[in-house]
Parts: sequence; structure tokens; C-alpha cells
Amino acid sequence: MNKHPNKLIHESSPYLLQHAHNPVNWYPWGDEALKKAGDENKMLVISVGYAACHWCHVMEHESYEDNTVAQIMNEHFVSIKVDREERPDIDQIYMNAAYLITGTGGWPLNVLALPDGKPFYAGTYFPKEKWLIVLNYFIDIKRDNPSVLISQAEDITKGIISSDKIILNTEPIILEKNSLAGIFDGLKPYIDFKKGGINSAPKFPMPSAWEYLLHYYSVSNDKDALEAVVSTLDNMSSGGIYDHIGGGFSRYSTDENWHVPHFEKMLYDNAQLVSLYSHAWQLTKNPEYRRVVYETLEFIEAELTSPEGGFYSSLDADSDGEEGKYYVWTKKEIESVLGNEASLFIDYYNMTENGNWEDEKNILHRKLTDNEVRQKYNIDAGELQTRTDSARKALMKVRNERVKPGLDDKILTSWNALMLQGYVDAYRAFGKKEFLDAALKNADFLTKNALSQKNEITRNYKNGKSSIPGMLDDYVFTASAFIGLYQATFDESWLYRAKELTDYALLHFFDNSSGMFYYTSDDHSNLIARKMEIADNVIPSSNSEMAMNLYMLGKYFDNEYYILKAREMLNVVQKDMSGNIFYYSNWGKLGIHFIHPLYEVAIVGGDWDSIRNTIDNSYLPDVIFLGGRDEGTLSLLRNKLVPGKTTIYVCVDRTCKIPVSTAEEALRQIENRES
Repeated sequence: MNKHPNKLIHESSPYLLQHAHNPVNWYPWGDEALKKAGDENKMLVISVGYAACHWCHVMEHESYEDNTVAQIMNEHFVSIKVDREERPDIDQIYMNAAYLITGTGGWPLNVLALPDGKPFYAGTYFPKEKWLIVLNYFIDIKRDNPSVLISQAEDITKGIISSDKIILNTEPIILEKNSLAGIFDGLKPYIDFKKGGINSAPKFPMPSAWEYLLHYYSVSNDKDALEAVVSTLDNMSSGGIYDHIGGGFSRYSTDENWHVPHFEKMLYDNAQLVSLYSHAWQLTKNPEYRRVVYETLEFIEAELTSPEGGFYSSLDADSDGEEGKYYVWTKKEIESVLGNEASLFIDYYNMTENGNWEDEKNILHRKLTDNEVRQKYNIDAGELQTRTDSARKALMKVRNERVKPGLDDKILTSWNALMLQGYVDAYRAFGKKEFLDAALKNADFLTKNALSQKNEITRNYKNGKSSIPGMLDDYVFTASAFIGLYQATFDESWLYRAKELTDYALLHFFDNSSGMFYYTSDDHSNLIARKMEIADNVIPSSNSEMAMNLYMLGKYFDNEYYILKAREMLNVVQKDMSGNIFYYSNWGKLGIHFIHPLYEVAIVGGDWDSIRNTIDNSYLPDVIFLGGRDEGTLSLLRNKLVPGKTTIYVCVDRTCKIPVSTAEEALRQIENRES
């Protein structure tokens, strides 16, 4: 370790602090580093990664802790370290550069740029020898022919700026009911109906895509859509990507069988998967999905929840210098811990003497069904559950004595909002008060620590410090979670806060020429390009979630302007959505809403909570709820209160059916769309 820390020592990001004692004179992104590069006419090294990134650690150890490499970087470059989770706006720009230059991307992302930040070269992981070749090559070019670097940087920057140029589409939406079947037909050839997910490796969970297919199934009854979702959820929860001892999911599977995970655990994956499995349980009532939700939330509470109610970002893939070491077992270890119970557990989780992974290690994953294990051991379902639960607890006790994976304990607003929504969805599915309590505690935490009185959001929080201006995803996911929290509590303050955040985004992020929203605010847009997030990925894009919020708030507040904006945004992407729903799945859910208008279900009276809980036992993606003990302030609730009674109004486009008094009657009205 370098005795003299570099400029990263004062940062709060665990990823940046990991590099604070490198011999490389790292700077955080900011005016100081850029001014130094300009004053000294030095090239920039912009290195982007995140705390749970395995290959980031490898490159640090091989290159950035090496004095020879550090000497070259310090003499000829100003080196900047960026945590991509804190500054996705910077990562987005330079990842575009990597794709333009090499056709690929990933982390660590290493970019060489002019002092003004314009990139002329980019790549991902480099072994030490190759990194030295790259550095020396460009040192020579800068000395002998610097105009080449300037020309290259200008061309790449133009490409970055133009890469997501969006044109406003004012034509009406062409989506119709029969369009949805065609969209799904286009996706079918890519779905692995046997093993789940997409038929290639690596496999990412991609919760938004399966949420779309659940929603599509609910309006089409297309059994292939449900099969695609069920196969994916079943295979993920039985595969190695799921932590069968401690709960929660790893970031992705390196193989097509969900067997070998990349062991890092991210908050955003687990947040969205809690929502997805909760919704799938509402539809199927599969007890396995309930178990996954409960165990994943136990993991979140135990490992990723701060005392104040915020949620930490991730757990590293590595521990004690090895990827996955914390999670894997030899057969002998299992036998020594479980004794006579080992045989059943070894069969249940497909473990072998030689290991099902590497170095005689086993990744727990299930191939046999519960019925097959029960028949082999002649036991009933209750005994199987009791014995496997007992074994997991025993192994968890032993595992807790191992060196734990590193924790990235920064708290990111957008990811917290996703987890808040996960807790809300789990509460609404299962009615467990502790889930709502965790959601409310997090919402209060965000309100106090991330939101200002002027509705400005900060992105990051750690040790009482919150400094980075919020990006569009921070605004839209927080607003979305507050809309969800309103539906769980009927506390209108959350709904109005969601509206205020949305109005702020309209004022500071909106681009009139495209009808879309920039990723950065007009108050904080000092990079070489101002980008937009359009396509959905492992997290829905900030623009698709913004459009969804506008649509939802338009319904709640009877605001046609909001709905018009949502429609215009959907128009822009409808051709891309129709051609590749997998990467436009959140847009697709909005498209379904325009084809199958939402039910507005108002529940007014003292028994509103019990009735809403009963209705929530069903999967109803085309329903929004409003109401409470009294009429509140929303126009749709006006004159709905009947003294001494709890009354339910099932409405479409503000036209209500005959009021009813029981959840069962309301569900029948919802199920009969044409009545």
C-alpha cells in the first residue's frame, strides 16, 4: 500500500477509496483534475468501474498498484477514477466512446482523452503488459503527431453526440390489440422456454422483460407468454444465481443454465426481482415465489440495510481474494457440518465429490424436484421443508464465520427507490406489515436526505454526506415509488410529492425538440455531451419510467397534458418497441395501457384497507387504486363517500360502474371489461 494517499482519500465512494492508496495519482472527476490536465497539457486517463466489479479489482492489482505503471501514468497523464454508480452520466458518455471505437464495452472502462475530456481511445480490461503498450503508444503519438489525437477525439465526440439523436414523432400511436401478439411473436425465437431467459449466455435476470410478458399474458391469455415467465422464474430460483443459503440473487449467470453466477449481488437486481416474484405469486399462487420474496427481503434486511433505513448498493463478487469463495462448498464441508443430514441436502442441491464447479467446489443449485427428493427419502413435504431449512441455518452459521464479500455501503437514490417499490409490491401481495414499515422508513430516509424543499434530488449518500446532483433516474424511480406508496397507504402526501418531482423533471430535463428527457439536469450539464436513456436494460430506462409516471399521474390528477406527453414519448419509440420488445419492455407496458385503459378503483370508507388488501391478492396490472377513510382531494374521489359505509367504484376513463361494497363484487367488475 502506498503510504501517501492520492486525491481519492477524501471521497465517500467505496470504489474510489479502494484506489486511494494506489501509487497512481488518481483524482476524482472534477474541475481540479481537468484544470491540471489543461495547464500541463497532459492527456487524461479516465478509468470507470464499481466496487463489486471483479475485473476492476484484477486490473487494480496488476496495473494500478504497480510502481512502473504508476510512474508512466503520473508523468504523462492526469488520471481520473470514476464510480459508474455515482456518475452514470460520465460512464454513459465514455461507454459510447468504447462502443464507437471497439464495438464492445464493459468494466473496468479505461479511456484516454484530451485535456478537455474528448476521448480518442477506449477499452475495457487490459493486462499490465498490454496497458503499458497502450500508454506508451499514445505518449509517442502525442509527442510526434498530436494532431492525430485531436482529429480522432473530434470525430468520436461528434459520434457520441449524434448517437442517440431523437426526433419528435407527432403521428398517432399505431399500436392495436393485435399488435401485441405480433410483438411477442418477434421475441419468441429468442426465448429459452426450457431453461428460462434468453437462449444465450451469459444470462441476466432482466426483470422488466418478464414483467412485460406477465402484463401481456393478463390481457391476452397467451399461455406461451406465461410459460416464458414461469420457466425463467423457476430456473433462476433453483439455479446457482440464487443464494440458497442466505437469499438474494447474483447479478447474472455466466452459463445458459443459471448455474454459475457472477457472484456480486446488486441492490437493483434484487429490488426488481422482489417485485417480479411478488407479481408472479399474485398470478400463479406458486408458494416457491413467496419463499423467494421472503428470503430475498431477509437478505436485504440483514446485509444491505443501513440503520437509518437506507439501502446499500452491493456486495462484492470476491472474498478473501477469490471470486465466489464465500458461497461455495466442498462435499466434505457439507458432511462435516450436517452429519447424517448431509445426504439429503447434497442430493437436493446437486452436489458431488468432484464438485459441480471448479477446484472440487459446489455451487448450490437444484435439478431434482421436491417430489423426486421426497420419493427418494420417503418423506412428506413438511418434513422436507423442515430438514432443508434446518440444514441451511446450520450452513449459514458456518458461512458467517468466513471472510465476507466487500460491502459497497454508499446509498444511491434511484436504487433505493427501486427497493422501496419492491417492499411495496411485496406488502401488497402478501400483506406483511413489516414490508410496508421498511418501505415507509426508506421513503422517510429519502425525503430527509435526498430531497430538498425545492424538489432537487441528490444521487448519493454516505456518512451524512450527499453531494452529487440527481440524474433523471433518481427523479423518476423516486416518483414511481411514491406513487406505489400512495396505493399502499392512501396517504396523498406521497402522490403529491411524486407530482412535484415530475414537474421538476419537466422543467429541468425535458427536451422540446425530441419530446424526451435528458439524463442530466440543465443545471448540471457540463460534460462533452448531454445524453438520453431510451432503451430498457437490466433497469428500465429513465425515459420509459418518466413516460409511465406521466401517464399514471395524468390519471390520478385528471391531467391530459401529462398523458399527452406520455403518448408523444411512446410514439417516438413505438417502431423500436415493436421490433425488439426485450429492450423496450417498460415502454411495452405503457403501450398496453394505451390499448387497454386503466381501471381506476376508488375505495372510500373506514374499511378501505381490508378491501384493498383482498383485491391485492390478485394480479391486476391494469388497475390503479385511490381512496381512503374520506374523499381526500383527488377529483375522482369527489362525492364518493357514503357515510357509515365503505364503497368501491370501478371506473374507466373517469366513468364508473355501479358502486359495490365487497372486494369480490369489484373483482367481477374488473374481470368483465365490457360490462
